[in-house]
Amino acid sequence: MNIRDLINTNEIKVSKETRTLSELVKDTSLSLRERLVAFEDILNIEVGDTGMSRAKISEREYDIRQLYLKTEGDNPTGTQKDRIAFAQVYDALRRQYEIISLATCGNYGSAVALAANLAGIQCKIFIPKSYHTVRITEMEQLGCEIIRLEGSYEDNVTQSSVLAKKNEWYDANPGGMNTSLQIFAYSQIAFEIYDQLRDAPKICAVPISNGTLLAGIYRGFVSLYKRGKTSRIPHMLGASSAGKNPIVYSFNRELAHCVDLNPDMIKETKLNEPLINWHSFDGEEALEAIRESKGSAFNVSDRSMSSMSKYLSKKESINILPASTAGLIGLLKMHENKALEPDRYVAILTAKNS
Repeated sequence: MNIRDLINTNEIKVSKETRTLSELVKDTSLSLRERLVAFEDILNIEVGDTGMSRAKISEREYDIRQLYLKTEGDNPTGTQKDRIAFAQVYDALRRQYEIISLATCGNYGSAVALAANLAGIQCKIFIPKSYHTVRITEMEQLGCEIIRLEGSYEDNVTQSSVLAKKNEWYDANPGGMNTSLQIFAYSQIAFEIYDQLRDAPKICAVPISNGTLLAGIYRGFVSLYKRGKTSRIPHMLGASSAGKNPIVYSFNRELAHCVDLNPDMIKETKLNEPLINWHSFDGEEALEAIRESKGSAFNVSDRSMSSMSKYLSKKESINILPASTAGLIGLLKMHENKALEPDRYVAILTAKNS
């Protein structure tokens, strides 16, 4: 099997100021407080505040108003994963861990690898033997140790967490104790959307895999609403690869909880890999977010994601990973089924294409 993330940055670049700050973070002669402040500065320089633009060409072609696209590919390794990676490394630095570990299929591994490199923390990354991602080269260049294990991504998460506990490494895997930290990191996306719109959109459409991103954005909007900043909480729309995501499956069947899928029925392709899983580690949180917001969930095909990626490149000059368009496709499906009234709609595009 040759699974690729389709993100090939060749060289991950950060600013000269970030490299200077990194030397301060790594300087153990400084106090922990001083080192943490330097890493906070790195985080503020490099992560978040991603671009959001109104897609007027798409509005005209799809007869929808107003459509905004928020592009998470602006983060240093090209995906939204930088938000949670830098948050986890900051936590590891604060708690004075020397080693951080996690399982990945590619993107999250590169994000943690960069953050750990800048913080001077050793990084161990577990990748299923059956996966072949171009991002391994990036991880190795950033000084990570790559460990290949048998089994699926979900199996590697479980095994790496066991080893982290045994060896007293910082476990940066999704779910469990990390859910709150990762949801908070992703909640910043809601605050950034509010900064530009000065209110919440009618619908916020998000690609979903483990569910953490959607749950985090929802919690951010809940916070804004409870603080009186917005007039509403948006309906959260999640979308994923057809028949291959537990959250979409469970929501559309009105199940009480997010159930696991049959692993044997999950087939990876070069397009759907960032979205699919048989177990969503933060599935319960995402399922609750969709339900509480009176949202919806959609299945999308590889073909539609490929087509939308090409469309955005041609029409909106945005070079986006096909899987990153899943939420936008779900939103346009909803509009096709029943025309959405003129309002403000936001689709999150999670990663850039090479």
